[in-house]
Amino acid sequence: MPKAPSPSSAASESGVAALPATYDEAMRELEQLVIRLESGELPLEQLLAAYQRGAELLQLCRGRLDAVESQIKVLDDGMLKTWTPE
Repeated sequence: MPKAPSPSSAASESGVAALPATYDEAMRELEQLVIRLESGELPLEQLLAAYQRGAELLQLCRGRLDAVESQIKVLDDGMLKTWTPE
């Protein structure tokens, strides 16, 4: 009897993996992908898939950062102010 694919392999086979729900989760996954890519140990197909996933995660992170920047501008009445930690 064939073994049922795990959820992660099923997502990989279909080519559609859910994006992380938060910016922090996306950054953690992206950091792990970079480590795997830099290791030089991935076969070509996995290397390409990891690169594509990294591009998706990067786009998600940039979009979230842009959204936060827009919210900050609105909160500051359209006046972009430099944020300084207290």
